[in-house]
Amino acid sequence: MVKEAKNIEKKPAHPNHPKRMKPQTGGLENAYETSAGKSYPLGATVYPNGVNFSIFSKNSEKVELCLFHEVDDATPFQFIPLDATKNKSFYYWHVFVKDLKPDALYGYKVYGEYNPSKGYRFDGNKLLLDPYARAVVKGKNYSRAAATLPGDNTPYAMKGVVIDPYNYDWEGDEPLYHPYAKSIIYELHVKGFTKRPNSGIEEDMRGTYTGLVEKVPYLKDLGITAVELMPVFQFDETEVHTPSLKNYWGYSPLAFFAPHSSYCYCNEPHVIADEFRDMVKAFHKAGIEVILDVVFNHTSEGNHAGPVFSLKGLENSFYYILANNPEYFADFSGCGNTLNTNQYIVRRLIIDALKRWVTEMHVDGFRFDLASVMSRDEHGNPMDNPPILWEIESHPVLSRAKIIAEAWDTGGLYQVGSFIGDKWAEWNGKYRDDIRKFLRGDDGMVKPFASSIAGSLELYKKPFRDPNRSINFITCHDGFTLNDLVSNNDKHNEANGEGNRDGSNDNFSSNYGVEGPADNPDIEATRLRQIKNFFTILLLSQGTPMVSVGDEVRRTQHGNNNAYCQDNEISWFDWDKVEENRQLLEFVKDLIQFRKDHPIFQLEKYWAVPDSEGPNILWHGIKLNQPDWSHYSHSIAYTLQDRENDCLFHFMINAYWEPLQFELPENREGKNWRRILDTYLSHPDDIRKNGELLAHKGFYELKPRSVVVLEEGKI
Repeated sequence: MVKEAKNIEKKPAHPNHPKRMKPQTGGLENAYETSAGKSYPLGATVYPNGVNFSIFSKNSEKVELCLFHEVDDATPFQFIPLDATKNKSFYYWHVFVKDLKPDALYGYKVYGEYNPSKGYRFDGNKLLLDPYARAVVKGKNYSRAAATLPGDNTPYAMKGVVIDPYNYDWEGDEPLYHPYAKSIIYELHVKGFTKRPNSGIEEDMRGTYTGLVEKVPYLKDLGITAVELMPVFQFDETEVHTPSLKNYWGYSPLAFFAPHSSYCYCNEPHVIADEFRDMVKAFHKAGIEVILDVVFNHTSEGNHAGPVFSLKGLENSFYYILANNPEYFADFSGCGNTLNTNQYIVRRLIIDALKRWVTEMHVDGFRFDLASVMSRDEHGNPMDNPPILWEIESHPVLSRAKIIAEAWDTGGLYQVGSFIGDKWAEWNGKYRDDIRKFLRGDDGMVKPFASSIAGSLELYKKPFRDPNRSINFITCHDGFTLNDLVSNNDKHNEANGEGNRDGSNDNFSSNYGVEGPADNPDIEATRLRQIKNFFTILLLSQGTPMVSVGDEVRRTQHGNNNAYCQDNEISWFDWDKVEENRQLLEFVKDLIQFRKDHPIFQLEKYWAVPDSEGPNILWHGIKLNQPDWSHYSHSIAYTLQDRENDCLFHFMINAYWEPLQFELPENREGKNWRRILDTYLSHPDDIRKNGELLAHKGFYELKPRSVVVLEEGKI
């Protein structure tokens, strides 16, 4: 028996959006007329006199297009069988449905040989999603089990929606395309950002694209230039180990062209895309880019025992990398299957999806989850020049979009610093680890720390790369929040129902004396200071900084470092924290503005490779010009000279647990050092825009675990 899923009733579409017009025909006696149609474009394409449908399926024997009135309909109101002689061109099945209008719901039945030993998994009982569907709806009866067990899953399946992509008023909006050098990225979850009641958002709008629009002023005031949205492709929330939980993060894609419908305020299928566009338009009006975290390494169809939603039933052996025994899937994603991204039809699917998001949805860029998977061939072997990666970076439509790689996969590839291509930026996991370990006080970390803050030049050896292609981060969705990083020695993932076995054990964290929340004021002071240290280093390093949602107000997941299944207050942004940690928030805002105000932190060339007119970096220890690179060193200082703008900055970092006295460089005539920032001090003295004139010139005593930034100014 298939268990019905609960569904929260949503409000009708926003008044500005028209109601969906259902197809009016009620049976075969009033069926829509059809003609042969054409193979291109793939998907459902709207024309003035009807809709053309086209899908790829090489080895199928029969295909039926199914049209529905409602998402939970047990049967279509019209079956349209496709004739292999007139409705098939090469491996593309197609049909034109005359007078059919946008907003129609549809899916496919695909028949053929079911022979897993040959890689064939055709099952005519399963209603399949069009991989090119621009919108997808999920009804109250949706069931993952129905797509997994034998039998007809039509009443329990998601359906595609026919969408006219050009029926929207962008009001002159265009993607922003800020340069990396001037970018500050903020990673957030669409639902989690506004889902709590204390968000101040109307209840029905919480956790939606529309609700997120209400928080654009907060993000603009913070100073970020781009939001990186965790996955918004239509995904399966029920793909989770523990049935009582949900797949919250969304790394479980079903349809690469369709915005996730559960993030919509309304229940009108045709408005899904428009709500997403409204959100993008609001961000752009605030000068904030929209970057999507995209998943092209696997799908929600899982392993050999998983459900049949779309690609498995269309052409399993083409879309996936199969094991030596074709009954099974190669798994380089850790999620049961691996997309065959360098196969020609899959390459086309990926490129067409990216084009859709740029041209029709106006997004500014993409972060590719487990991007190293995309460098593997059809047998799973790494390729020197994977076609899909070169095609993405060289495609004219995508030429200005940001493309950011998570440059590893679960099959053992780790390509940070060596990812294929000329244009790709990378999430720099080595930067994260180096900064964490040094500030924690680990031995042997002063050299890696110095390299990381200066753009990871030793890591990125390609001469044509600029330092801003390193996406620097301390925390992200995957792992501890920044507050939890300084509050826990160990992960606490018991709520996930996996015996605390999930999540990384290598966090390079410290609780500084007590696991979890602490009443001890000294411990609390150390934790707050370390948070400010992390922010200072992150925002003033060379590279493009990325801040994880809520770190600026000490968001906590109570020690859970793998909250992928926690669609609840563990993961949701707690808006009470904004006032509770107002001083930290103001510190971060001022720090972001400081970065923006000074060109040397936005350079597209390395500090460490000076020319006669460019910037320069000079390393010191507690003594000038004597950096201590030894194994037991826990401090470093450096002077930055911006010749073009006649600016001089001096940084001192003490990761030691005792105070250290640093010698200061002599000032030029008529100038003196002004203290911009000292993380040991309390707010508002911890950061001052115009600086505070130092009374002493020769030295500065840094308190334990603190960072100081000086700027040379006029006396």
